[in-house]
Amino acid sequence: MAATLGRVTSAPPRDTARSVLGVLGELLITAGVVVGLFAVYTLYWTGVETAHEQDVLAAELDALSSSPGQATTDQEPTGETTQVEPLPEPLRGDAYARMRIPRLGTEWSWVVVEGVDAATLTRGPGHYPDSADPGDVGNFAVAGHRATYGEPFAYLDQVEVGDDVVVERGGMQYRYEVTESFITVPSDGGVVLPVPGQPGVAPRDRLITLTTCNPRFSGVERLIVHGVLRDSGPVSGEA
Repeated sequence: MAATLGRVTSAPPRDTARSVLGVLGELLITAGVVVGLFAVYTLYWTGVETAHEQDVLAAELDALSSSPGQATTDQEPTGETTQVEPLPEPLRGDAYARMRIPRLGTEWSWVVVEGVDAATLTRGPGHYPDSADPGDVGNFAVAGHRATYGEPFAYLDQVEVGDDVVVERGGMQYRYEVTESFITVPSDGGVVLPVPGQPGVAPRDRLITLTTCNPRFSGVERLIVHGVLRDSGPVSGEA
């Protein structure tokens, strides 16, 4: 009796299509979960991490403020000269100063760190190392995130001309008044020069510059806020 050869049959096209669609659906679901988790990390968890860093920095800043040294101010806006011990030279990532902007709320208070590289700015707003110290002649410049990592400058666009920006360092307090706010391109490094927009010109005023991305969730532009020192003195409660 002759052997009967079996006939190989292929899966119906409809079943194959269902299998492909099933695998594709699972991949899309997995990708959606990954994207969702990344969004949670980016928008929420980075803020949690920055809040922890700010607590650590606040303790460092309190210790710095209670040390004998204070920030050097060569001449107050009133014309009175103040002689104080200079603070230690800050290293990248060190607690540097505290900043308050009343327009952004009574709870808006951030420890500024030294440096503006990507890693340092995850801890809070950063002082441009080559810019002036608070209260000094020149341009005290600070950069900060507008989204993620606590988004300290999220609503910097709401700051108006005439608003105060208060900076504390080494037991001294400096009150700057906002003079202008505008949008520029990311490559415009002239905004943080000692005299903004004027390379090589010796400064005479005591200025502040805040920089951040614009729009809030994009880096295609830069939002710039300039201000000028109006008054300074010991922090309330300081001798």
